[in-house]
This record gives sequence, structure tokens and C-alpha cells, in this order.
Amino acid sequence: MTETELTALKTAFTFMPQPIEVTKYEYGDRYERVLEQVQLVRDCLLEQDIDPDEVAGEINPDTSPNSYY
Repeated sequence: MTETELTALKTAFTFMPQPIEVTKYEYGDRYERVLEQVQLVRDCLLEQDIDPDEVAGEINPDTSPNSYY
């Protein structure tokens, strides 16, 4: 994966809902599919040695809270 492709994946991931936000109430009958899609992207990031939970801070450091660890 090129650096440009990885940046594009990270950027797209920041617009995806967090798994805790994906509920049947919000997404209806497709909530399980949305969860699978979010997990697929998380897994792709992990395969590239990228922590999905840190991506938002890397892509948008001015709008992300500081890490406490």
C-alpha cells in the first residue's frame, strides 16, 4: 500500500462511525453489515501496523483530544 493510499484509508476511517455508535436504532436492519464494514477497515489498518484508535488524532490533530497514555 502506498503512503497516499494509506492516508486515504485513514482519512475515510475518520468519517466512519465508531462501533459503539452502530446500533439497530440508528442503522435499522443493516446495523450488522455496518459493523462488519467498520471492522474490515479497522483490520486493514491493523495489518499496516496502524492503531485505529489513534488515526483520528493523526489525521485531525487540532480537533482530537489529547491521549492520556
